[in-house]
Amino acid sequence: MDLGIKGKRALVCASSKGLGLGCARALAEAGVDLVMNARGAEALEAAAAAIRADYGVKVDTVAADVTTENGRTAVLNAAQGVDILVTNAGGPPPGLWSDWDRDDFIRALDANMLTPIALMKALMPAMMDRGWGRVVNITSQSVKAPIPQLGLSNAARTGLTGYVAGTARQVAGKGVTINNLLPGIHATDRADALDGGVVKAQGITLEEARTRRAATIPAGRYGTSAEFGAACAFLCSVHAGFIVGQNILLDGGATNATI
Repeated sequence: MDLGIKGKRALVCASSKGLGLGCARALAEAGVDLVMNARGAEALEAAAAAIRADYGVKVDTVAADVTTENGRTAVLNAAQGVDILVTNAGGPPPGLWSDWDRDDFIRALDANMLTPIALMKALMPAMMDRGWGRVVNITSQSVKAPIPQLGLSNAARTGLTGYVAGTARQVAGKGVTINNLLPGIHATDRADALDGGVVKAQGITLEEARTRRAATIPAGRYGTSAEFGAACAFLCSVHAGFIVGQNILLDGGATNATI
């Protein structure tokens, strides 16, 4: 399918690896020029070089922590005029409800709620002026069904979801859509970190931890960054203009819900 976005330009955050990289690669395959951001310069430059070689699109890179004011300024300076925004940030650390204090919640909110909102506020007005734009926020399946050990993520990402629900309806008439992609477990560093915690807590091997987790997923496996990226690229396409303010699960059926 021709996504109809060749020649558009996108900012993809946290895109040196994992789900962000999957989104960047899928957009590049559709002919979209990229501004890629991540904290680690080495991994970011390697990912960008591979995309340039594979797809022949223009790729600018900004190595910065987008959750900080200085980092966000650097990213936004490079991303002015983009047609597509994909927000993404690593999730807060797992733990128990009794472990977290106010500072922990502020850090989670800064990374997983307030930063995506700041990026949308900065970049959507120009999209609205042009009459076309796409925003995809990578959140989590936890906004549909909370994950007890991920309480910081549950709280911050659900706050972003509420903001998007109202904002998406206000900008859709200007040709700008905002939607959220809700990943379950994918074969990324985040999954490795969570599985590593199970290994330490239960005294089992990493392979056993992965097998047990995969058994809780109806699809029987972890997701891949490539299939996640393909879903993101479709939401950014010309075919998705009537999809507004939605929360789309990509979790292999793990969230046991009717709606």
